[in-house]
Amino acid sequence: ESPYHYHKAVVSTQSTGRAESAIKMSRMRLRIAERLKEAQNTAAMLTTFNEIDMTNIMALRNKFKDDFNKRHGIKLGFMSAFMKASASALTEMPEVNAFIDGKEIIYRDYVDISVAVATTKGLVVPVLRNVETMSYAEIEKGLNNLGKRARDGALAIEDMDGGTFTVSNGGVFGSMFGTPIINLPQSAILGMHSIQERPVARNGKVEIRPMMYVALTYDHRLIDGREAVTFLKRIKSGVEDPGVLLLDL
Repeated sequence: ESPYHYHKAVVSTQSTGRAESAIKMSRMRLRIAERLKEAQNTAAMLTTFNEIDMTNIMALRNKFKDDFNKRHGIKLGFMSAFMKASASALTEMPEVNAFIDGKEIIYRDYVDISVAVATTKGLVVPVLRNVETMSYAEIEKGLNNLGKRARDGALAIEDMDGGTFTVSNGGVFGSMFGTPIINLPQSAILGMHSIQERPVARNGKVEIRPMMYVALTYDHRLIDGREAVTFLKRIKSGVEDPGVLLLDL
């Protein structure tokens, strides 16, 4: 029993107008709590940060969003750019895509990215598989399908099993900065945040640019600081200059 066990007491509320109630945790909330605490107790988690200038990717989206929607029947968002950049970086740096199993390191030659989705019942992380082979349109369609099924409660256990990396976008709720927790047995998670206009130095001048802070939490047992910083810089490069990924540079 927890040392902070809450002892219920019957308290008269007629004079104070205040009340308390105890509600049993749902199975999903209990499981979420168990997995998060397991991650904290298992991994040597460390977080590194960077910031991304969203100017070019926003211009690309504004230029092609209508044509993209007409051709593919779906809106062009920013998640596909981050997923594409993550898949490229994971392919180039396989240790971030690996995980520890006992005294062995398990490497994968595929990229399955778990995507954190908030639902009314709690947080779920369905998996988009083989992202390294997907186009922007295929990623957007896959994300849309997973998100809809998550909100409808139609996900199966298989949909949330086996991811090699996680992307969590707290920016949709207005988060400016945060340190995400690794989704075991994975070794890293990317945290996206809200886009804010900020003054930045460009060629000796101060300009107002749409900027996003990004965070990479990684398992320091497997990934060294140099690799983590390099990995996050690869994602930054892929998002800031989409041509890098389109030309496979």
